[in-house]
Amino acid sequence: MAVVATAAMSGKRAEPGAALAIGLGANLPTPLGDPCNTLVAARPALCQLIESWAGVVCELCWSPLFRTAPVGGPPDQPDYLNAAVLVAAPLQPSVAKARELLAALHQLELRFGRERLERWGPRTLDLDLLWWGELYCDRPELQLPHPRWHQRGFVVAPLLAIEHRWGAALPVPAGFAPLEELLAASEDAPPQQITTALLGW
Repeated sequence: MAVVATAAMSGKRAEPGAALAIGLGANLPTPLGDPCNTLVAARPALCQLIESWAGVVCELCWSPLFRTAPVGGPPDQPDYLNAAVLVAAPLQPSVAKARELLAALHQLELRFGRERLERWGPRTLDLDLLWWGELYCDRPELQLPHPRWHQRGFVVAPLLAIEHRWGAALPVPAGFAPLEELLAASEDAPPQQITTALLGW
């Protein structure tokens, strides 16, 4: 995946690095409106966050939005809207930079009213760092690749949509099956792609 060659501020050429993937989800309203409005508003904020973190303009490839049934957590919570973005980060993967990015993602969640009250509970905005190249980390504050990403249809379906748009296999971490196989093996209810045109997405 190519990296935009214009570096922020300096104008220097950015060296290619490893792609990273971020998952997005929401199923509670915010003052901005329903989860769809929230994700549309969060998209440019996430672009700005990534550029600030990387220090250069990165190429981002976005999935469409999907409506998905909740997995785990309290019963009777609303359906989710989910998406994913693949980022060509012109940095070499490191635990320190991954932790920095994850902390920034959590701060963005807070800006949109995220409260962590119960495991797998409903949320206004959820941002998950799914993987960054072949970086492996198993710490309480950071696990990469993200646990169970490959088992969750609401994660795999948006990634597969990116793959179809990209026209080539996504660079998933080594040891995982192709996305088509992962989605077919998922026991989750199949996510439903939202096909209507949405302003800002």
